[in-house]
Amino acid sequence: MKIKKGGFNMQTPKANESDIKPVKPERRYDIDWLRTIAVLLLFTYHTTRIFDDNQDFYIKNAIESANLTRIFIYSVSPWHMPLFFLLAGASTWFALRFRSGRMYTKERFKRLLIPLIFGLLVIVPPQTYIGLRSHSDFAGSFLQYYPNFFSFQFADPEGYFLGGFTVAHLWFIFYLFIFSLVALPFFLYLKGEAGQHLVDMLAAFFLRKGMILLAAVPLIVGSMLLDFYLNPFYYIIFFIYGYILMADARFEEAVDRHRIVALILGPIFYTFVLIPLFALRIITPEGLALDLYKIGFLPLFWLITLLAYGRRFLGFTNRWLKYASEASYPFYTLHQTVIVVMGFYVVQWNAGVAVKFVTIVIGAFAVTTILYDLLVKRTNVTRFLFGLKQR
Repeated sequence: MKIKKGGFNMQTPKANESDIKPVKPERRYDIDWLRTIAVLLLFTYHTTRIFDDNQDFYIKNAIESANLTRIFIYSVSPWHMPLFFLLAGASTWFALRFRSGRMYTKERFKRLLIPLIFGLLVIVPPQTYIGLRSHSDFAGSFLQYYPNFFSFQFADPEGYFLGGFTVAHLWFIFYLFIFSLVALPFFLYLKGEAGQHLVDMLAAFFLRKGMILLAAVPLIVGSMLLDFYLNPFYYIIFFIYGYILMADARFEEAVDRHRIVALILGPIFYTFVLIPLFALRIITPEGLALDLYKIGFLPLFWLITLLAYGRRFLGFTNRWLKYASEASYPFYTLHQTVIVVMGFYVVQWNAGVAVKFVTIVIGAFAVTTILYDLLVKRTNVTRFLFGLKQR
């Protein structure tokens, strides 16, 4: 190949393509921090489900709490899982920088499908067993119950009451596995010349003032394609957005430009204006305008805020982040089962909601940490089953 330098052409030896190894891009610590924070919020979110006054769960406290629901569910749910999928899409961009499509697919099978199967066989059944114990007069042992897990109860697809099959909280891993395979051809296209041209045009468009708000439109359309609270057409858009976000620096520049507007119209307006108005019954949380805001614009505002300020203030690492970056995936897999099992006993205490809530959150985090430290990360077998890299 020829390199033009200072007006002269200098001939250099032609490299063998097999000898060329792409350099891994610099790690984005802000992404690691955001992922870690999202995983930590799972402990308060799913513990709150035990006290939630609006939705069913495997176990329920006798006294529910609307305040806990507003603080840890209503204020978090519009952006929490979208953030997980967006960060997964961003990580996919980094992965495909130094992996072929075949290598990436093989890794997805190892890091997503294997942990999913293991989780369905081992991690999820204790939750549905507890659910059956809590909502019926069943008093059998877990081993007596276990075969029942592999029956699907159409009247209870979540497995909260009848103990039938469910993917439970592992739906995220299941979706991510499917999204990774479905979106791969598009991602590989974006790496090519035509795809790079498309990315260039999109980046130039969204860099204009206010244009990034149009990213809410596909979210609204996706939500309309299926009336289901775990709508895959909705969540795959966040996954694709995460990939595209990393593909050109101008997207992050656009995010940064709109951080203040997004902060005001998203987190501040929703948390400190709308939620109190809902609580006081001054307005109802239904209606077309509110639905469009909550489905399309609210998560977009939250994500712009988190990404912009995360990039500004979380671009560093330390020993704790290095630990948390590897631990976050097993923590996701384990946390809800630990919460449900611990909560089953704690809700029987003669204590107030606050005491029970704090006990479950702290206790579940401690037990999950112990399980990870003493069992998951110690051997290559357990690391393989939980989707971690081999030592």
